[in-house]
Amino acid sequence: MNRLNLPNKLTLVRIFVVPIIIVFLINPLPLYSFLAAGVFSLAAITDWLDGHLARSTGQVTTLGKLLDPIADKILIMSVLVPLVGLGRVPAWLATIIIGRELAVSGVRMVAASEKLIIPAGTLGKYKTGFEIAAMEFLMLDWNFRFIDFQTIGMLCLFVALAFSLTSATNYFLLYWRSNETRTT
Repeated sequence: MNRLNLPNKLTLVRIFVVPIIIVFLINPLPLYSFLAAGVFSLAAITDWLDGHLARSTGQVTTLGKLLDPIADKILIMSVLVPLVGLGRVPAWLATIIIGRELAVSGVRMVAASEKLIIPAGTLGKYKTGFEIAAMEFLMLDWNFRFIDFQTIGMLCLFVALAFSLTSATNYFLLYWRSNETRTT
């Protein structure tokens, strides 16, 4: 099976649009925040689309299982850091989220080196969904009538944090349990 199939190419697109999002995001004009959020939305859609295509067409690959969560992390972390710089996200919160992402990636890499693939779990998918929603609201940072996008974005980010820490615990437990099973 071709490793660089359409789902994997879509995953790569998610990585390659990150610089475009950042250029728009750090520009102070409101139009550019809208453009950043729009490009981010398209990138987020590829997260759903690549998985859907891979499963529905039987094109699930080991490369895709490893690359997809890395692309998600690059997308989220690359937006999170400028949001800290723009004063829209507290540094401590971004540090916890980024630290979790690096720790889970480390566990997944160690597991992969041992020929064990730990796919994204349901909690991780919820985490990603809330992170995406949070990033959208925080990038836009608008007050529209009675709707404060900053507050909604921060609420989504705190929900994402709860899913993030819970799913990280699950990844570590899955890895440790698989190690115990293989060594006994």
